[in-house]
Amino acid sequence: MPKPNLNDALNFLSKFTFRRGWNAGKVLGSYYWSKMRNKPIQWGVPISISFEPTTSCNLRCPECPSGLRAFTRPTGMLDNAFFRKTIDELHRELLYLIFYFQGEPYLNTAFLDMVKYASGKGIYTATSTNAHYLTDMNARKTVESGLDRLIISIDGTTQDVYTQYRVGGNLSKVIEGAKNIVKWKKELNSKKPFVFFQFLVVKPNEHQIEDIKKLAKEIGVDEVRFKTAQVYDYEEGNKLIPTIDKYSRYHRNEDGTYAIKNKLGNHCWRLWHSPVITWDGLVVPCCFDKDAQHRLGDLKNSTFRALWHNENYVRFRTQLIKGRKHIDICANCSEGTRVWG
Repeated sequence: MPKPNLNDALNFLSKFTFRRGWNAGKVLGSYYWSKMRNKPIQWGVPISISFEPTTSCNLRCPECPSGLRAFTRPTGMLDNAFFRKTIDELHRELLYLIFYFQGEPYLNTAFLDMVKYASGKGIYTATSTNAHYLTDMNARKTVESGLDRLIISIDGTTQDVYTQYRVGGNLSKVIEGAKNIVKWKKELNSKKPFVFFQFLVVKPNEHQIEDIKKLAKEIGVDEVRFKTAQVYDYEEGNKLIPTIDKYSRYHRNEDGTYAIKNKLGNHCWRLWHSPVITWDGLVVPCCFDKDAQHRLGDLKNSTFRALWHNENYVRFRTQLIKGRKHIDICANCSEGTRVWG
């Protein structure tokens, strides 16, 4: 895990209030109590939420439903009024708001207005972008919105390598967008957003790990973070699986097949503290349910507080405790068991 950036850490801590801290304590306590009793107990409301600004994307990344245009659910844009209504219900307890799930957030023209609204409620806000729409104007608006964290996905330092995963992308636009953000942070004398390059390590780009560090330093972004790639068809091998073991979620068996490295526990912290809300109001367990197959509720027909304790949530949490390995979206996940991961 990377060392926390001091400014970013202090900014995050500044979002705590007594009410948010008390809620976080209740949620954490209910998670561990559930593990001890082997029965789901849920106190409090989410500490963090992922909101999907849109399912649309300008790129065609090979392991992404947005990129593959492979959704069975409708494509659309998050409505500003609906977003505000949900935030108004939860903002006193909500600490962290993640503005991405599927799609490219900046394609939603109301995106930065929503960021500004949440920031005005004292919530820590974060988003992830492919940076093709970080024009000079959008970069300035991003800094002015109060966004706390900006993840820029950049999976190569040369155009030919970058486009092997970011199909249809233009690396020069990504670099220009990053420079625009850094420029406006300086112009507006702002420490926010904390900006880092996220480098998804796959076989075609693994030789550029040191190069991306140099590029980040030249541009002036705050950090580089490396992410392991999730691939769907990994059992017989996949051209994206890196050869550097440290950056692979999979290991090769003696018979030449591949398996996931990490053992799955029958508990998942995300189901207790961090749901995902799709652009059209569906609530799903986590970011691995990309096509919203496990629908735990619909905010068009319910308040969030009522939905958070409904039969669907109780049933799913129970299933997690009894046998996480039998849930399809959990089978290829390496993250859910970490608290604060």
